[in-house]
Amino acid sequence: MNEADRGDHPAPPAEDPGVPVASEDVTRPPDEETLQEQIEEKKAPTRRFYGTFAGVFTPTLLTILGVIMFLRLGWVVGNAGLLGALLIILLSFVITIFTALSLSSITTNIRIGGGGAFSIISQSLGLEVGGSIGIPLYIGQALAVVMYIFGFRAGWLWIFPDHPPIMVDLGAFALLFVIAYISAGLAFRVQYLIMAVIISSLISVALAAYFGSMTEPITWWGAFPGSVEDGFSGIAFWGVFAVFFPAATGIMAGANMSGELKDPRRSIPFGTLAAIAISLAVYLALAFWLARTATPEELVVNYNVMIDRSAYGPLVLGGLLGATFSSALASIVGAPRILQALGEHNILPRGGWFAERSGSGEPRNAMIVTGVIVVFALMLRDLNAIAPLVTMFFLITYAMINVVVLIEQSLKLVSFRPLFRIPRIVPFVGAFGCLFAMFIVNPIFSLVAVVIVLAIHGHLIRRHLKAPFGDVRSGLFVAVAEWAAKKVYEMSASKERTWTANLLIPVEDPQDLRGIFNFIRDIAHPKGFIKILGLSGDGDAERMRLRLPGLAEAFRGSGVSASWTVIDVGEFEDNLVAGMQALGGAFFKPSVIFLKLPGSSERDDGIKRVIKKANESGLGVLLFVDHPKAGLGRRKSINLWIEDRSPDWDMTMELGNMDLAILIAYKLKRNWKASLNLITFVEKKEYVEAAQEYLTNLTELARIPNARAYVVVGGLEGDIAETPLSSLNIFSLSPEPDLAAIRRTVEKTQSACLFSLDSGEESALA
Repeated sequence: MNEADRGDHPAPPAEDPGVPVASEDVTRPPDEETLQEQIEEKKAPTRRFYGTFAGVFTPTLLTILGVIMFLRLGWVVGNAGLLGALLIILLSFVITIFTALSLSSITTNIRIGGGGAFSIISQSLGLEVGGSIGIPLYIGQALAVVMYIFGFRAGWLWIFPDHPPIMVDLGAFALLFVIAYISAGLAFRVQYLIMAVIISSLISVALAAYFGSMTEPITWWGAFPGSVEDGFSGIAFWGVFAVFFPAATGIMAGANMSGELKDPRRSIPFGTLAAIAISLAVYLALAFWLARTATPEELVVNYNVMIDRSAYGPLVLGGLLGATFSSALASIVGAPRILQALGEHNILPRGGWFAERSGSGEPRNAMIVTGVIVVFALMLRDLNAIAPLVTMFFLITYAMINVVVLIEQSLKLVSFRPLFRIPRIVPFVGAFGCLFAMFIVNPIFSLVAVVIVLAIHGHLIRRHLKAPFGDVRSGLFVAVAEWAAKKVYEMSASKERTWTANLLIPVEDPQDLRGIFNFIRDIAHPKGFIKILGLSGDGDAERMRLRLPGLAEAFRGSGVSASWTVIDVGEFEDNLVAGMQALGGAFFKPSVIFLKLPGSSERDDGIKRVIKKANESGLGVLLFVDHPKAGLGRRKSINLWIEDRSPDWDMTMELGNMDLAILIAYKLKRNWKASLNLITFVEKKEYVEAAQEYLTNLTELARIPNARAYVVVGGLEGDIAETPLSSLNIFSLSPEPDLAAIRRTVEKTQSACLFSLDSGEESALA
């Protein structure tokens, strides 16, 4: 059929007619925002979004290169010696780097919302866990502003000792608040200036080294004399580690801006890891310079040794002031965004008020609340008593990021397909390192922090929060033990994140599976299971019971869990319908029925009835049609045909009847190590550009790497010569299919074809 012929027929509807479409005068809450609206929001002229350098790299780098680098690194070298100092720096940064790798991996797997770590943890372990971490993280971020202001005041009073400390604190806060309140963009521009000052201070140190400051012999291992405050009564290696370790934190400064980033999946990993790499190099170089520039005795006594021994001391002093100011600025910009995200998901009372943004996208209400908390804490004049608790909140957050990735990796769900993959040892070491650091730095405050988090979690559990996204908790309970089934049923979360290809395979003769055994296994592998349903309509149930155990064992031997049962009712379709109904109430029930279409049309009516019953029972359907000559070929290429959505190609969470097809295509691509082509067809050339953009957005949002997109004018009835040949073509399947047309499609494509019908439980975008 040519293009002109196709023009005589109406185009298929672009939306599922059963899904209500919001009219223009209906305002949907943020939780129901469509994906197309999220895409368009990135283009909105009134909302500004930031790139990798401004939004992630700069605040992260400036937070890590903070006051400890200027005032305590020399003390660390003086106590531990150069080798001990390098070991402390590397241990601290190993924990940070591994956590950053986990952060990078999980960020590339989800559509991260505002709130940084809160969003990441919530989307994996639920709002209760995310909120129990997010609330302490917000408090810690707000109190960190106060501690950085106190550090700024110390440097300021070193220059102007007669200035009243309270006025310095309030003046610094007022300047910070005004900058952050106006916009994050202004804060980032100020941070550029601060970065220039810090770079100048490091250049001053480099010039001192160039002109011959490094004259002292290296003390490789120190005597650990302690500090002047405790009368040099001595200190252990881990005590020095506890003093230095907060310098290596601060990696969430960029992630906290997740809701303001143009491309958080790219910006957070690249910006965070680059900032860590550069800051690690700076710390190592400075440790070496300090060890060669001053004696251990001077290093443990003089906290201002970098200022005194640099080429131009005022530059280093400016760097100290800039480091504390920039850290405070990053915290006062990031904290309100965490609070805004908590309010958006109703974690806090009056959440809607906290969630409000200005016309330019700034969380002004959350900013005002944060400012009140900071001013109140400033009036206390001394946060030394609770400062360790702030560090504990940060470390618990970092530990949970690692735990989230470790759980997702262990469950091996199809929804966990990050574009940035890391070995399982990385989140394990990261989580262990964070917990280890917590109890090394301060075991009492570590226990207090854990109790606070658990108390908040218990409170949120009682509130029965409803998340707009699925999570992996139900899958986790199932994986841990079967007794958790009751817990899984009680949870209201969507099953989209825990979907697996659990296949129901009807078999009349086990020999029928010989040619497609590996194909079925590749669909189910690695976490799906196979239920073989023996159909003994001819009365030979005993023969079936003898042969099916060996078939199930063969699947288990190839890495897929499998079981079997036999149904003896009568005709083929009666057998199969009875089997579907019997298995529908099982806990580990099948999610997809796999059918093979015979070459002849004798059973077409029965096949249609089975497909209809499966759809009514909430089962997905895979209808496989083998090509008599080509078969599945070399299994190196897959064509996935996306339904025509003309004229409306807007991206939404509703993909029509394509979710199961996309998930199966992705699994086969991974298991076959094959290439994947996304193909769609349009009736008119004017829709080609919109269709191409849709396919590009779909591959990005579905996280399908290295997929190529093709738009064909006319579809299968038109000219498909430009589309690549493949081992398998995957199409959607109607609940009432035209089986004759399906057979013609196999002839047209000259390959095996798989037709899929969604059950409603799948989501390719989860």
